Amino acid sequence: MPDADHDAATDPLLRGAFAPSPRTLVDIFRETVAQAADEPAVDAGTGVLTYAELEEAADALAAQLAELGVGPGHKVGVRVSSGTTDLYVAIIGILLAGAAYVPVDADDPDERARVVFEEADVSAVVGDDLTIASRRPYAVPRDLEDPAQDDDAWVIFTSGSTGKPKGVAVSHRSAAAFVDAESRMFLQEAPLGVGDRVMAGLSVAFDASCEEMWLAWRYGGCLVPAPRALVRSGIDVGPWLVANEVTVVSTVPTLVALWPAEALERVRLLIMGGEACPPELAARLVAPGREVWNTYGPTEATVVACGAELTGQGVVPIGLPLDGWDLAVVDADGLPVPVGATGELIIGGVGLARYLDPAKDAEKYAAMPTLGWERAYRSGDLVVNEPGGLLFGGRADDQIKLGGRRIELGEIDSALLGLPGVNGAAAAVRRTSAGNSLLVGYVAVDATFDQTSALETLREQMPAALVPRLAVIDTLPTRTSGKVDRDALPWPLPSSSVPGTTDLDDVETWVAELWLDVLGAGVETRKADFFDLGGGSLTAAQMVSRLRERYPDVVVGDLYAHPTLGALATHLDSMALATTSDRSSVRPTPIKTQSGQVAATVLVRCLAAPRWLFWVGLACLLLGGLEGLAWLPDVSGWLLLVLGALFVSPPGRMVMAAVAARVLLHPVTAGDHPRGGKIHLRLWLATHVADEIGATSLAGAPLITWYARLLGAKVGRNVDLHSLPPVTGMLELGKGASIEPEVDLTGYWVDGDVLHLGEIKVGARARVGARSMLCPGAVVGADAEVAPGSAVFGEVPAGEYWAGSPAVLRADDARGPWQERPTGSRAWVAAYVATALGLSLLPVLAVVAAVLPPLLWADRPSGPGGVVGLLVWVPLSTVLGLVVLALLVWGVVRLAGRAISAGVHPVRSRTALAVWATVRVLDEARTWLFPLYSSTLTPWWLRRLGARIGKDVEASTVLMVPSLTQVNDESFLADDTLIGGYELGGGWLRVERVKIGKRAFVGNSGMAAPGRKVPKASLVAVLSAAPRRKKARSGESWLGSPPAPLRRTAAAETDHRTYHPPTRLRVLRALVELCRLVPVMVSYLLTSLVVIALVSLLDGPGFVVALILTGPVLVLTGLAAAAITTAAKWLLVGRMRPGTHPLWSGFVWRNELADTFVEVVAAPWFARAVSGTPILNAWFRLMGARIGRGVWIESYWLPETDLVIIGDGATVNQGSVVQTHLFHDRRFAKDVVVLRRGATLGPNSVILPAATLGRHATVGPVSLVMRGESVPDKTTWIGNPIGPWDGRVGAS
Repeated sequence: MPDADHDAATDPLLRGAFAPSPRTLVDIFRETVAQAADEPAVDAGTGVLTYAELEEAADALAAQLAELGVGPGHKVGVRVSSGTTDLYVAIIGILLAGAAYVPVDADDPDERARVVFEEADVSAVVGDDLTIASRRPYAVPRDLEDPAQDDDAWVIFTSGSTGKPKGVAVSHRSAAAFVDAESRMFLQEAPLGVGDRVMAGLSVAFDASCEEMWLAWRYGGCLVPAPRALVRSGIDVGPWLVANEVTVVSTVPTLVALWPAEALERVRLLIMGGEACPPELAARLVAPGREVWNTYGPTEATVVACGAELTGQGVVPIGLPLDGWDLAVVDADGLPVPVGATGELIIGGVGLARYLDPAKDAEKYAAMPTLGWERAYRSGDLVVNEPGGLLFGGRADDQIKLGGRRIELGEIDSALLGLPGVNGAAAAVRRTSAGNSLLVGYVAVDATFDQTSALETLREQMPAALVPRLAVIDTLPTRTSGKVDRDALPWPLPSSSVPGTTDLDDVETWVAELWLDVLGAGVETRKADFFDLGGGSLTAAQMVSRLRERYPDVVVGDLYAHPTLGALATHLDSMALATTSDRSSVRPTPIKTQSGQVAATVLVRCLAAPRWLFWVGLACLLLGGLEGLAWLPDVSGWLLLVLGALFVSPPGRMVMAAVAARVLLHPVTAGDHPRGGKIHLRLWLATHVADEIGATSLAGAPLITWYARLLGAKVGRNVDLHSLPPVTGMLELGKGASIEPEVDLTGYWVDGDVLHLGEIKVGARARVGARSMLCPGAVVGADAEVAPGSAVFGEVPAGEYWAGSPAVLRADDARGPWQERPTGSRAWVAAYVATALGLSLLPVLAVVAAVLPPLLWADRPSGPGGVVGLLVWVPLSTVLGLVVLALLVWGVVRLAGRAISAGVHPVRSRTALAVWATVRVLDEARTWLFPLYSSTLTPWWLRRLGARIGKDVEASTVLMVPSLTQVNDESFLADDTLIGGYELGGGWLRVERVKIGKRAFVGNSGMAAPGRKVPKASLVAVLSAAPRRKKARSGESWLGSPPAPLRRTAAAETDHRTYHPPTRLRVLRALVELCRLVPVMVSYLLTSLVVIALVSLLDGPGFVVALILTGPVLVLTGLAAAAITTAAKWLLVGRMRPGTHPLWSGFVWRNELADTFVEVVAAPWFARAVSGTPILNAWFRLMGARIGRGVWIESYWLPETDLVIIGDGATVNQGSVVQTHLFHDRRFAKDVVVLRRGATLGPNSVILPAATLGRHATVGPVSLVMRGESVPDKTTWIGNPIGPWDGRVGAS
């Protein structure tokens, strides 16, 4: 017999001597409250409780229980709805009263609850709303008393072999030892703590729920209950994990196997238990920055007895014991087996619990003389004795584990035998071809047996997990001993139908085949019920995954609502099939095209040479007369006049761009063309030529209708065109039409490897709202209206109101003009032109101010080489230039604000001109003064401009009419939000007041139209519009344009890193934001270097050589800008990974600084010039993105490049954003975005974090791909949010 004093130091299975110091769960909880009182303890769908609030509520409940005479030594039942804060208040309250809690799942049958509470002899039961039902009517009130270490903490009932559940009581000593022992196992290098969020997905009647709760409550983390319906669905838990920022998960392998890898990106501790973990699953789950553990433990030994950290290689062990637990592997005689041998696992140590039934306790916890243990638990599990970690070998008896729940097959047998008409019964677990374990109840019956009523009886008596699929057989196979031979029970089940008698249609047949695969059930009738055949939550999730191959819109709820084969097939018939792409593959952009683009980019940059030489030459001409500067090159005034007329003046730029466009696009026709082909290359080149010439600069804005005609567009009289015309000239605007700002009229987009190009027509007096897109071939009828943020395909009939993406009929009658068309003098056109010229000169005046210090105070250089010495003045000049420019913008806006009033005004009027000037100059200011935006200075800046801005407001690159805008305290305005703006129609301009309520949130590119409001604590989602005032209610969220209600639960915690930062954090953030001057200085420095180079060229070789070499100089400067931005990114933030950071954290500030380098340095000098080229792709790779071959990207808005994966041949159209982060609830949550091979993100669309576009999938224009969404391969989608795209239209 082995020595009872066997040295634990030499036996890794003996850790009893290392038990944590004795204490109770109450001690642990009180200690955590003292350290983290204001941190969230529970974040449930019904609200958030901090530790202090949880303690206060639990203390109140404990006091009520004491008044009922409940205290140490008593037991209290808990039957509270899952996922509520009340459930956890009840558990803690009972513990604080000194009693043990006895949980019953709220969804379990009443009969189960009755049996459990009677067996436990509970003194009271806590129900929903924390109501207490006392079961001791004559009890005497008592004082509150903390439990002793030997008092019970909880009693959990498991399945019983006699058919009756058996109660297991765990003492505070054992429970606290378990909690403390796990703290020695997990995340030793980066321990759990405040900020960690633990998923609570298990029923509190399941002992593993205790692990979930205390993984949060011991460390100051937050417990996040998952909705029960979500957990039942299985596959839908993944997006929930991402949305709720969960970092710790304890679950069963079957469930985690259903989640995509992306769902676990931010999970840093994953614990599995309850059933065997397949090695291939372990290999998939192990990842850098995440610990993955496989644990083992029966309820009788306090949840977990041993565990192993997984490496993803080899077999999956159940590991070694926790500190305080002893393990032994013995043979049939109770003797330890040698290493490598198999035996029964025996458990001892501090974690041993006890059965409420003394006889059962004496049997299962008897002494083990062969081990020298006075008390031991015989697990009945077979394990392989490996010193590096035990290996699970199955059950030694009829107790099994299914879905993480321990089940005695004898209990199922007893329930089956109690059914009317059953003569014999046996339960067994069977595995389907899909790998699912199913509980099957085999019954031998007589003529009185009714299967439907039998199932109803079982559901009334037993928890859902214990209700088996019924299989009627003639006789039960037996062994020679007379016992049922469970291994000989038939599987797969024989079909009861006569061959050829089934009469199922195609959809029903396909679904039946899936049922056979998932359930192992041959279906013979349309009335067959998925759940009667053994289906459960996990198999339902797997079934839906298979159904989505054809029907992508199907959800788990559809299967619950239509559980029979016939009903489900009928429902599927009514749904849209996945709209599949008609292309077999998407070819990458040809190498020949890419080479041509690289060469063309250099040539196109040369078109900027005349403009640069004009300004440098003009400066030389003006400064050459000053003392000491006579050496400056003498540039001919006539030459400057020619350059200014053709390449600087707005009319000259427009003419040059129009001529170039007409020459390049002469052979181009509407239709579908190959991406990267000659037609596409000409279109790309013409667009870049117009941009490089600067035809659509601020100075020329009032002449935009004239420019449209130069391009070949047909523009009627009295057209108000406030957006850019297509470079193709394929545009027809009827008399009196109104096009609001930022409408995409380009008339083309790239879909896979196809360019859709077509003409656009807008009828007389029609109106097109801001930020809409008229797609190729779009026709808007006379007097029709298109709402803001819409995408128009095909025709909008005359006089109708359409909205959405794709736009659909919303009202039979469009809003007519506010009044009859006004008459106005054409002098107002001259006033707009003069105003535009004045606004365009603001940066020129700022540059003049910036160069004054070196001119006035520095020593005059004696030649071009001496100018280099003036670069030391760049920092001072940068600050001075920014200050002067800010003052000029402020002056213009405040002056214009004096003329602005809410209401409807003629476009040709003083008020309308003031509104237009305000919006134009502030639109440009977002670029000119970029460091002022998305910073702590932004609210101050907006207040100076005239807006009413509350305290602690966060605002990014917002555009508004300040004098008509009110933003209340603690609101958040994300990137590119449009707050107010103006509307056009029939020669009128409408502006109204706009209000953003307290703690409201407007997402990226969100809009609040004139007169709208965003109520208190409301949210307008990304790319969405605010609702009409009559529909807006506090606390609501809105998605889409036109907006629709969005179900969302906002985070209730308001810690010091989200809303109320201490002064220390405010100072630190201000210091980091002060560094935003650095990228502006870099841009000024690059400008100065270019100027010095051009002066040298003019002074040396002369004007012709300078004209030729300016382009290459600009190209080299652009490459330098890209290199500097790349270095800044890696220096400031390094490689990014999925995760969440509060607003007031260093990472967020550094990331914003890195983004300032992109916007101020890379974008103007490099990124815009190379859009759509392989040069941009190469730069993205240097920035950390994974970009495939032949990718076409026309947007540089990939904020966190490390988190972007774009496969071969994919397309990101112009104006689109690959949005790898969100800022909801003032938390910066970032995650990976994937566009697989050949995928397309349409123009002006946004794809949110954790989303994936499948191979060759298309998301159309003006669409929003929601967070965590997955678009199947070769399907087409559109909308805000996206849905299947039926009847897809691309070109004319």
